[in-house]
Amino acid sequence: MDSGSYKIYHIHGFDSRQHLEHYFSDKPDMVFEGDLLKFPIENLTKAFKPGHLRGDVMIDLSPGSMIHHLYAPSEFFKHIIVLKVRDRCILELKKWLNTRTGAFEWGHATKIHVDLEGKSTQLQDKEAKVREAAQHVAKCDLEKENIMDPVILPPADCIISAWLLDNICKDKDDYIRYIRKFSGLLKPGGHLMLVGALGMTYYTVGKDKFHAFTYDEDFARKALVGEGFIIDTFVSRKVTGTSPLVDLKAILFISAHKEK
Repeated sequence: MDSGSYKIYHIHGFDSRQHLEHYFSDKPDMVFEGDLLKFPIENLTKAFKPGHLRGDVMIDLSPGSMIHHLYAPSEFFKHIIVLKVRDRCILELKKWLNTRTGAFEWGHATKIHVDLEGKSTQLQDKEAKVREAAQHVAKCDLEKENIMDPVILPPADCIISAWLLDNICKDKDDYIRYIRKFSGLLKPGGHLMLVGALGMTYYTVGKDKFHAFTYDEDFARKALVGEGFIIDTFVSRKVTGTSPLVDLKAILFISAHKEK
């Protein structure tokens, strides 16, 4: 398939359940556990562990119906506002939040988190904490100046965005434009945490291939600094699992704060 015919997540959408099954399940042939589950959980846990990142409002801007990146912040924020660009992803996520029959099973990811905290007996408590914090799930339009128009979002203490920019950006200008938009949603001194994919040009969901924005570490650093962020943590590593589903080369975690 020519890259020009790849679909684009926020325009065409994908089957959110298939996306979870491909990349985040506990199936024996799922090769991404270390890269897509453990890596973000470990780095977000480290970032929040000191306890200085806390507040009233956190915004999650991530694709699909993932929840594993919300374990760590659910301990430190009263309200997690989860924003999605596709209705189907909202429906799939709400199945889990509302403990409905047929919801995706996240127990394997929850175990990774509680084991890191040394609290392996608290699986149900951790999931309950996420459900309690993430009660605000809504659709947004990233192309609007106010992405929740006509609703005005409260300034956030923190934004987490896992792999969204990789999925929606066409080029470097797009990436910078969205970083600027994220900055506008943050309080002065607020934190932005990004989980990203390096060297990726496509990923597959079901029978469809989707576009991925290709960039490197140097560009990511310059984009954040150029938009007034101070980088606190920058971690990248080559992927440990490979699959024809995606040509991912490396994974990235950045924690930065907005200058006051």
